[in-house]
Amino acid sequence: MTQAREGRRAAVLGHPIAHSLSPTLHRAAYAALGLNAWRYDVVDLAADQLGAFLESLTGEWAGLSLTMPLKQTVIALLDHIEPLAEVVGAVNTVLVQAGRARPVLTGANTDVYGIVTALGEALGPAPVPSVRRTAAVIGGGATAASTLAALAQLGCTTPVVYVRSLGRIGGLMRAAHRMGLEPRYVSTDAAAHEITSADLVVSTLPPHAADVLAGQLVGSATEQGAVAPSGVLLDVAYDPRPTALAAAWTHGGGVVVGGERMLLHQAAEQVRLMTGRPGPVDAMAVALAEALEHGTTPADATPRS
Repeated sequence: MTQAREGRRAAVLGHPIAHSLSPTLHRAAYAALGLNAWRYDVVDLAADQLGAFLESLTGEWAGLSLTMPLKQTVIALLDHIEPLAEVVGAVNTVLVQAGRARPVLTGANTDVYGIVTALGEALGPAPVPSVRRTAAVIGGGATAASTLAALAQLGCTTPVVYVRSLGRIGGLMRAAHRMGLEPRYVSTDAAAHEITSADLVVSTLPPHAADVLAGQLVGSATEQGAVAPSGVLLDVAYDPRPTALAAAWTHGGGVVVGGERMLLHQAAEQVRLMTGRPGPVDAMAVALAEALEHGTTPADATPRS
């Protein structure tokens, strides 16, 4: 592929962004694929700066990775949006393709793929179709919407969603409706006493936001009639490792999938979309493990004023 041999550019955008491990993953992929002329940067960018940045893109760009707060802001700025990203209402990947007057921007969502694949590592072979899994989602943001889509692919069409404020989940409710799902929305106050009975639990909360819930899980474990966790927990947060929630879940006897596995697989899918080549998961996993072990993140974030 000509574009693969030539130098291309990609970057991760968001604010704050200096902590991102996307450069570690993508740069490791480029090295493994022999794309030595490809470049992956870090751009610190607020939501109100996104439009100008997209307008500045040239043909050398292959794609963008988006994190908060840009996953929903970008939708109105795109030329096209892939069906999955449209129904979820969140874009974490922008593909930049040649156009007549300017590059054509297409939005995609690889978070769903990352969640499904990460959970699949713990679940193993697909269950008998007649077996329905129960599921719980903690949080109500863009990642929660991607999680609902992922759970639907795993056969969980009526998950319970635990949120801090039931009055602030309009976007998530609309996304669930577009997907044809019927979640039950519950206050997080009830989570500690209910999630341990679920087959699958996904926490979409940012780092340390689930620490209180973790403490409640540990405390409720000693109560009479308490149900020990036996299902699989995916905590999308991965700092610290293990997170307080993951530690509490493991202590109770449940299975934990670290958030770094979701990060790995969604990035591998981004590499495939941007380069046209399968993401080298093994090489990317090695680089990610080294970065997490040594606590290193890229220090070359480019601020945008």
